[in-house]
Amino acid sequence: MQICLRRFSCCTFVVFLCLVGTPLHAALNIEIFGGGATQIPIAIVPFADEEKLKQNVSAVVAADLHRSGLFRLVDSSGLVPHDPREIVYPNWQILGADVLVIGSTRMLPNGRVEVRYSLVDVARQELLISDIENVSVKYLRAAAHRIADNIYEKLTGDVGVFSTRIAYVVKQGEKYALQVADADGFNARTAIEYTEPIISLAWSPDGTQIAYVSFENKKPVVHIQTLTTGARKAIAKFKGSNSAPAWSPDGKKLAVVLSIRGGSQIFLINSNGSGLRRFSKSYGIDTEPNFSPDGQSIIFTSDRGGSPQIYRMPVTGGASGVAERLTFDGNYNVSPHYRHDGKSFTFIHRNGTKFNVAVLDLETRQVQLLTDSQFDESPSFAPNGKIILYATEIRGRGILAAVSSDGRTRQRLSTQEGDIREPAWGPLPKLHSKLH
Repeated sequence: MQICLRRFSCCTFVVFLCLVGTPLHAALNIEIFGGGATQIPIAIVPFADEEKLKQNVSAVVAADLHRSGLFRLVDSSGLVPHDPREIVYPNWQILGADVLVIGSTRMLPNGRVEVRYSLVDVARQELLISDIENVSVKYLRAAAHRIADNIYEKLTGDVGVFSTRIAYVVKQGEKYALQVADADGFNARTAIEYTEPIISLAWSPDGTQIAYVSFENKKPVVHIQTLTTGARKAIAKFKGSNSAPAWSPDGKKLAVVLSIRGGSQIFLINSNGSGLRRFSKSYGIDTEPNFSPDGQSIIFTSDRGGSPQIYRMPVTGGASGVAERLTFDGNYNVSPHYRHDGKSFTFIHRNGTKFNVAVLDLETRQVQLLTDSQFDESPSFAPNGKIILYATEIRGRGILAAVSSDGRTRQRLSTQEGDIREPAWGPLPKLHSKLH
């Protein structure tokens, strides 16, 4: 079954979520394959007194950094410094650690937890980070993700994404659930649940809302849901099909795909459901829009040239604008999603009989295939552009997967049973407050 090919047809979205049951609150299991070309050897010593807490902080930090594919974990071999003054540097040089993470935890009288941590350059015997997190017990995991983000940024120069969230769809029995989880798959929560399919998830730029398509009344309708309150609004429920929402970078409008005037074409609409105007006009199917990071253009999938390909049009041009074709390699390229800097985009490319995640560099127009599985779909970049989240199929079962932007590191994220689909990676958190 050609899953990706069916996704392109607006009238057959239902086939993607004919899934078998899975526990709706199961944590995702993560398997990691491969690693970066140059991995940083890092030792992460268990923090002092963290065994007294329900959440192990250092283990979360280690798991985050390991998943990135850029770090090689070095066994601390029983060495337990918790303060920079306790470090015997030759011991760590013998173990082959370039950098060292140490720390401690302490319960405070008000019931909160103080987490102290340090990042140390072993070769230079230099303190790179020394910081404190003061958090409530229930936010220890979030604090650990922030610590991992800080370490990642200090050592790589790139923003860490361990504190971000992902969204996806799970099917249990006859129910479809839109779930939101931490980037590592923990703390999954069901935002909405229906007995009809949910597809095309799209995060608002501030991470407070998700747009999606629901078939709850046997008709595809675009909704926006506020995650904190559960409030939702149908912003596109016109005659015919309403699908494929995509937010503008300022969060004020969305691109949606409607068949209100015959055929599937792209329209722009304000986030409150007002101000509908047509964006594309062709004799084919125009779908799967995605705004450029600067908001000046939209890339989308269209078969206006005879086969599904990816095109670009300026937002200000309207329906009379000229569409520039971007993909020419093969006769099937769909589901584009911009990188955060606008210099490239990821998409699904048909490679023989396979449907794989690819990236196109907009400057060189070179295409790089990143996966070799059979049926990949719905790719989206992490906010730092270093990882791509997508859905794939393993032994007939749908799972989530991730691949580094250079293709060297891959991850599989799955539940024990059932299928999960329609992934979307959320934005960077707006506030990095330590006072949770």
